[in-house]
Amino acid sequence: MTNTKQKTVRLVSLGILSAIIIVLQVLTTYFPTKPFPITLALIPIIIGSALFDEKAGAFLGGVFSVVVLVMCAIGADFGGAMVWNASPFLCILVCMIKGVTAGYVSGLLYRIIAKKNSIVATIVAGFAAPVVNTGIFIAGLALFFKDILIAWAGGNDLLYYVIFGLTGINFLVELGVNMLLSPIIIKIINAIRKSR
Repeated sequence: MTNTKQKTVRLVSLGILSAIIIVLQVLTTYFPTKPFPITLALIPIIIGSALFDEKAGAFLGGVFSVVVLVMCAIGADFGGAMVWNASPFLCILVCMIKGVTAGYVSGLLYRIIAKKNSIVATIVAGFAAPVVNTGIFIAGLALFFKDILIAWAGGNDLLYYVIFGLTGINFLVELGVNMLLSPIIIKIINAIRKSR
């Protein structure tokens, strides 16, 4: 494949995956999972990072982060709006770091592991994306928005609330969806690679 054709395929693919991320994130923002929506947009991020590289994963993670920030700024994401209102700068910082890093790490792990086994690489990338995304999110809230966390906990133990109330169900759903869809993600990646 010529270098120009490779660049075109990459550009078009990242555009399509970006559109899917935008649609998924906007739709899931309006699902009744409060205070934060479930993130299904990690799936196209994983696909893009596996198809291309960790830079593509970071780019797609950035697209995801921008959509999250827009939802926070307009108040569609209830919990995110509270964080945005407390400090837009810190909200932007946490959101951008978590999304970009989740995409980058999943792509990096995929690239390293795929040399030996693409199926295991896809599963690990599918596991890493929500772990990194949620882990950085929790760390950012704990570092910069502790007062909001305490208010949300409503007198409950803060660690218990963060693990089981704030992110527990969302994280488990995100992780479960990624693990359940891993075989489909593998088929998508293989089909696209064969068509190149």
